[in-house]
Amino acid sequence: MARILITSAIPYINGIKHLGNLVGSQLPADLYARYHRGRGNEVMFLCATDEHGTPAELAAAKADKPVDEFCAEMHQVQAGIAKGFGLSFDHFGRSSSPQNHKLTQHFAGKLAENGLIREVVEKQVYSNADGRFLPDRYIEGTCPNCGYDKARGDQCEECTKQLDPTDLIDPRSAVSGSIDLEVRETKHLYLCQSTLKDQLDDWINSKHDWPVLTTSIAKKWLHDGDGLRDRGITRDLDWGISVKKGDQDWPGMDGKVFYVWFDAPIEYIACAGEWAEANGKADTDWQRWWRTDKGADDVKYVQFMGKDNVPFHTLSFPATILGSGEPWKLVDHLKSFNYLNYDGGQFSTSQGRGVFMDQALEILPADYWRWWLLSHAPESSDSEFTWENFQQSTNKDLADVLGNFVSRITKFCRAKFGEVVPEGGAYGEQELALIAELTTRIRAYETQMEAIEVRKSAQELRAIWVAGNEYLQSAAPWSTFKTDPEKAATQVRMGLNLIRLYAVLSAPFIPTAAASMLSAMNTLDTRWPDDVAAALDALPAGHDFAVPEVLFAKITDDQVEDWRQRFSGVRD
Repeated sequence: MARILITSAIPYINGIKHLGNLVGSQLPADLYARYHRGRGNEVMFLCATDEHGTPAELAAAKADKPVDEFCAEMHQVQAGIAKGFGLSFDHFGRSSSPQNHKLTQHFAGKLAENGLIREVVEKQVYSNADGRFLPDRYIEGTCPNCGYDKARGDQCEECTKQLDPTDLIDPRSAVSGSIDLEVRETKHLYLCQSTLKDQLDDWINSKHDWPVLTTSIAKKWLHDGDGLRDRGITRDLDWGISVKKGDQDWPGMDGKVFYVWFDAPIEYIACAGEWAEANGKADTDWQRWWRTDKGADDVKYVQFMGKDNVPFHTLSFPATILGSGEPWKLVDHLKSFNYLNYDGGQFSTSQGRGVFMDQALEILPADYWRWWLLSHAPESSDSEFTWENFQQSTNKDLADVLGNFVSRITKFCRAKFGEVVPEGGAYGEQELALIAELTTRIRAYETQMEAIEVRKSAQELRAIWVAGNEYLQSAAPWSTFKTDPEKAATQVRMGLNLIRLYAVLSAPFIPTAAASMLSAMNTLDTRWPDDVAAALDALPAGHDFAVPEVLFAKITDDQVEDWRQRFSGVRD
């Protein structure tokens, strides 16, 4: 039994995320977690809300609530939406947790002990209109590298170049829009990432199975221009983790907090501590996932995230772990994704353009979205959501292929044999050919899932569904029954066992429908089909079943037109 540690990029607390955010991290991570649980492996799947930094402060101010109260409420909102999408986290934590405060301060202390943090008196932008220092993310201007006019003070979202606020052309406050800015001196702490450049380079070079997208971004940040630069890890903010060396005060750092991009990845580890406390576990139970001296040496650690998060997770967070000198688990595989665009443009949180996660669940069950998003995951390039493609794909794959198969075989059996699995005879030539084909296809499905090739996995699963439909169409038990009822019973028995098999294989993609299929087949047997022939005899003759409700209703043209109009404008 393998042990698999899975983390997905933790979402900001400042609002409900759109479908592009979902498919870029949490959803494929859930697919992988569900698959490995189905194979009998031990899985720890962790995520959390990212609650520190200016985005949280501004969102709370807009909502006219104290920031801690706002974060607590939004955490519950995001947790509820995640549950609605069937995201099977072992724990959904909070970066504001006591565990993360303690662990972040611990890492800072260790890095300081190892000479990897230096104090820098730097010039920082102060907004007279806002009466505050502005964090990098809340200064906007024109990128000096690509000319994008809405670049942030820490990074240009257009070209992904790392920036300092003073690099921006025509800077302005993202809070008030004011250009009444001045540069003042303030003291901050910097993580000496440059000292670890060669070590990070060797580590990245050792990851031969990483996606090209992941390694290319990491290498770009390591070697382009001036190469890997030291990075500030403190900010002048009220809300966050106070700057300490372990449990000791840090002289000269009063009133400052750690930068959100320093503490947020540490929450992956702290989240396991939150899980332990919430479930009455000992420290050793979470440390066996994260510390190689406590048993984590045999853990495979896989991260999932959008490409904009790659630099911090291939460089800054590993620098924190390596620089601590302690035996923490480093990521083994980092699965990154390109962007999902929306209907000829981009998803826009500020403009409310596109489908947001709460809205998606209001109009259709989660499995529709799960299937389309995963089968169109933006792996090798950006992909695009269009309502026409969504309608065509889900109607064809879910309604016509899978749903139709389940409906036809169960209704025919009920009409001719009752709601029990008929006996018939031994499987014949057609059935044995199908078993051979499915064996080949299931092994291919496993190979793609193990490799975290999301779209290819979906293609293999769909081919498995199609094989059952083609068998049913060719065997035609409704015709066979007229001349050979026993043979028809054999064909129906095969079809009903295929439903159970499809439920097991499909559960990582469409867990609600899979559960409905198992319930209809009156079984809790979710054994993985290592032996396909045995799996297709799992439901014996005489086993009761029920005809399920329609698994997937077709999406109509009228619905599509309504939704296109609804999600094209500004969200309230």
